[in-house]
Amino acid sequence: MDTSKFFDLKGKIAIVTGGANGIGKASCKILAAYGAQVVVSDYNLEAAQQAAQEIVADGGKAIAIDCDVTKDEALVHLVDKTIAAYGQIHILVNNVGGGGAGRENPNQIDVSQFKKVFEMNVFSMWRLCQLVAPHMKEAGYGSIINMSSMASINKSPAISAYASSKAAVNHMTRNLAFDFGPEIRINAIGPGAVRTQALKTVLTPEIEKRMLAHTPLQRLGEVEDIAGAVLYFAAPISNWVSGQVLFVNGGGEQTLG
Repeated sequence: MDTSKFFDLKGKIAIVTGGANGIGKASCKILAAYGAQVVVSDYNLEAAQQAAQEIVADGGKAIAIDCDVTKDEALVHLVDKTIAAYGQIHILVNNVGGGGAGRENPNQIDVSQFKKVFEMNVFSMWRLCQLVAPHMKEAGYGSIINMSSMASINKSPAISAYASSKAAVNHMTRNLAFDFGPEIRINAIGPGAVRTQALKTVLTPEIEKRMLAHTPLQRLGEVEDIAGAVLYFAAPISNWVSGQVLFVNGGGEQTLG
């Protein structure tokens, strides 16, 4: 068995949305470390440029492109500019997402807010998949990784928009696998509670203890844990894996129940 190519991404072009921070930034760094040329995409261009500079300083290859995924013209611009820079696209990490627990009480939000969550979490992913697919088919190699969430299968209050949007991501991924094969694989990752900056702003020792009550590995996730799953799906080692949802959650659920 020749294992030398399992994680070899040399010559591959990867787009990562929301790549300037957190899971997105960790994904950019790990893909670059294994040889990919990475497009760090983010609505905050300055932060994206900083992330790209860090990758280059570490010996990798990266450029930054600004993109607000809720605007169709920005998605088209992202793909067009990537093709102009590199001529091909092989990997897409649909990482951008919004909404969340405690902010979606149905008695306090309206339909427009619910719709906005779907526009960011589902519609933008579907559209970007549509835009990159022809380029991946032409290249003869394609891997799309959609960022889902444990919320897609858990049940909690005040999170109906976010949770249902991530459930839609799961099923969309499974169905698009039929549309995009055989050249393109498409999979999703469902992170549990990860120590991102957003979580750190609300995390206390008491909340962490309650979260870990049903987690066999007895720790919260780190961004590198999710980036490892991104690498697996992006690389040739997963060449016969498509339409799957991988939950990366320490073996359990980090809920407050």
